[in-house]
Amino acid sequence: MRASVSGPLADTVAGARAEAVLKACVHCGMCNAVCPTFQLTGDELDGPRGRIYLMKGALEGEPVGRETLLHLDRCLECRACESACPSGVEYHRLLDVGRPFVEAKVGRPWGQRVLRELIRWVTISPALFRVAVAVGRVFAPILPQNLRRKIGVLNPRPLAGRGQGVGVRAPVRPLNPKTASLAEAQAIPPPPTPPRKGEGRMTLLAGCVQSAAAPHFNAAAQRVFAKIGIDLRENPAAGCCGAVSFHLDAPHEAKAQARRNIDVWLAEIDAGAAAVVVTASGCAAFIKDYPDLLADDPAYVDKARRIANLIREPVEVLDGAALAPVRAPAEPKIAVHDPCTLRHGLKLGGRVEALLRSLGYEPQPVRDAHLCCGSAGPYSLLQPTFADALRATKLAALTEHDPAAICTANIGCWMHLAETSPTPVRHWIEAVDDVT
Repeated sequence: MRASVSGPLADTVAGARAEAVLKACVHCGMCNAVCPTFQLTGDELDGPRGRIYLMKGALEGEPVGRETLLHLDRCLECRACESACPSGVEYHRLLDVGRPFVEAKVGRPWGQRVLRELIRWVTISPALFRVAVAVGRVFAPILPQNLRRKIGVLNPRPLAGRGQGVGVRAPVRPLNPKTASLAEAQAIPPPPTPPRKGEGRMTLLAGCVQSAAAPHFNAAAQRVFAKIGIDLRENPAAGCCGAVSFHLDAPHEAKAQARRNIDVWLAEIDAGAAAVVVTASGCAAFIKDYPDLLADDPAYVDKARRIANLIREPVEVLDGAALAPVRAPAEPKIAVHDPCTLRHGLKLGGRVEALLRSLGYEPQPVRDAHLCCGSAGPYSLLQPTFADALRATKLAALTEHDPAAICTANIGCWMHLAETSPTPVRHWIEAVDDVT
């Protein structure tokens, strides 16, 4: 379509990026067929094509109002539309420009501003997140139902089975009944066996929410990587990837977080680390976009590209490794949930399922696997009605064939699904750890 960005974004890097996306769109509507929110409402403005028209009008100087921002806020940024688009429209790049532009024009009610600030303030700091969870447990009886469920997922009881850790809800049934009693007595998983001197080394993102809510994810990854001769270690100087700050109206904070991480990781790379491993697919997808985030920073844009090229989701490393099972899965029947950030953002859909199948698991078919579960970072708190509806649909599909566990790849999806799932939800790396 024709497009000409005007106003304050004209002749800027962000404006040029938005204009390029707009021009690539041929308004065919194929994106609407895979859009989760369009399927919920049937409203053209709740689909990618309608939102593109809304942003086009705003960026070309047409008047906008709260209604425009409402439809943009309802977008999960799941990027299913990008996977379906025959023209290769990179919709999320337009949304990352258009939504803040509209927000700056129309503003938000004070209640929304406070909520968004509070979510950002708590989630980017592991220490504050732990405090918030502890306080939430005390006041759980009077909290709204959705918050009460989230606190329940973070019950401090250990997870039965190998590779368990603190900060997770015990599953409905142990994944390995023969060893469950022993595992329950072990509150902290054993440290990974260090690789022999001279073998590979990679650096590992601890993250923000994950480091507080599910440290056992990274512990399992360290054990698995040690088995293939890779020393995987967190660098405490690296912190939140910046995604939460960026999506909650604090782009300058997100850029500062990105610069800090880039400096830490480049020092690791220069000291011999081969890559940066990220066990949360949402963080990995956001870090891959660091070159866009820092496109107007000449001191960091090339560094950002270097780091983006070195980001690895664990399955990318394990796919090519000589990883063989040493025991059969205690309960092989599982369902694999590919988060949107893994399937559409990182373009790694199906890779986890294939790896787990090669290790003796029996992944069950999942209907409409391309559809979002409704987590989408802070979305489940900001748009609970949409998020709950999408989760119910996703869980119905994931549990249709009665799996023993649901394996996912993202901390947000894990928390969101586990709130109401009748089936234990795990990170897929834990399933690998169980049999290798």
